[in-house]
Amino acid sequence: MNRLNRSAEAETSDILIIGMGNVLMQDEGVGVRTVEELESRYHIPDEVVVMDGGTTGTELLAPMRGKRHLIVADAVNTGDAPGTLVRLTDAQVPAFFQTKLSNHQLGLSDLLALLTLSDEAPEHVTIIGMVPHFLENKLGLSPEADAGLPGMVKLLADELGRLGFDLRRRDEPLGAYWADQARNERRGTCA
Repeated sequence: MNRLNRSAEAETSDILIIGMGNVLMQDEGVGVRTVEELESRYHIPDEVVVMDGGTTGTELLAPMRGKRHLIVADAVNTGDAPGTLVRLTDAQVPAFFQTKLSNHQLGLSDLLALLTLSDEAPEHVTIIGMVPHFLENKLGLSPEADAGLPGMVKLLADELGRLGFDLRRRDEPLGAYWADQARNERRGTCA
């Protein structure tokens, strides 16, 4: 069963993982692709909700409200070399917002600020990111970002491990919609 886009369940779960990004802008979609790959390769416990946040904004307010743990996967611009993997958590996150590191940062920082003002902010926020290689108008990750995707998925799995969830790998990976669409586009058969 595909667990992406389950906002009703997100409102009742304590742990929410959101993949952010524009899959039509190459490596900008790495956050969405990371959560898709996490779900494809691992059995996700019922206590954890995984969402494709895409490029949405205020639609994420309700699912983020009052979470114990919010984990965001996204492309980040830290000034580090392309492909660098980044993990920021709790006290590091406000510093992350002092300079624009992500194309979705303004929306995410605004949502967290609104939730803080209403005393409904997540208790813990972690950002898992990758510095993008290319941001071209193209469906699918660059070969370089695609090669780094397993490392970013591992960071998400490790994060869940820190929260006490020992993820079990699937015997056979599930289909991954955006990965399939990118393959189809390369072949010239995109729906």
